[in-house]
Amino acid sequence: MKYPVHTSTQFDVELKAVCASVLQMGTAVENQFRLTLDFLETGDVMTIDRVISEGQEINSMEIEIDERCTNILVRRQPTANDLRLVTTIIKTINDLERIGDEAESIALVSKQLDVKYSTLFPRYHQIKYMGGVANEMLGSALEAFENMDSDAARIIVRKDGLIDDEFRTILRHLVANMMEDNSDLSSTLNAVLVARAIERIGDHAKNISKHVIYMMEGREVRNNKDN
Repeated sequence: MKYPVHTSTQFDVELKAVCASVLQMGTAVENQFRLTLDFLETGDVMTIDRVISEGQEINSMEIEIDERCTNILVRRQPTANDLRLVTTIIKTINDLERIGDEAESIALVSKQLDVKYSTLFPRYHQIKYMGGVANEMLGSALEAFENMDSDAARIIVRKDGLIDDEFRTILRHLVANMMEDNSDLSSTLNAVLVARAIERIGDHAKNISKHVIYMMEGREVRNNKDN
């Protein structure tokens, strides 16, 4: 990770350690979301327990990293780039924790769907594709964070539009299905919830990328066109 070298070697050690912890948390979130997507495909209910277990660990990581950042702010009173880095870390772990929450929600909602038979899962293939795009965005966002690469981050911000378009298309079809045949409203509504959660995961991956741009350039990216 790129950041200024300080006269205090211990400060460098602290920053490197907390950044490494963010990436460790990111890896855990990636794994949790991947497990959720696997569940959509296999319907293996044992996966639910693993997703929830990962979620508890992720929550603990977020609390621990946030406490370390608070300690740095109090003891080091960072300014300029250092302050932006700590702020970026705090915002990033918040988005990672939210992604974990959404992944857990997807797993719990999907448990009510018959995902073992994809033809009975409304818009299954589109939702699966959407999940793959969101997962790719998350991995790329973490890589942009690790390298503090604002150019790569901009690509991810723009890619969120693809997730949004997919969600609108899926929602339109699901609403049409409900109007034509309301015999299985429960499955259709749950499919909407799954698609919506994946769309939010894309938003959080986009947010992480925006935090990287803020870190490197000192400016907030307000929307997908502001890059």
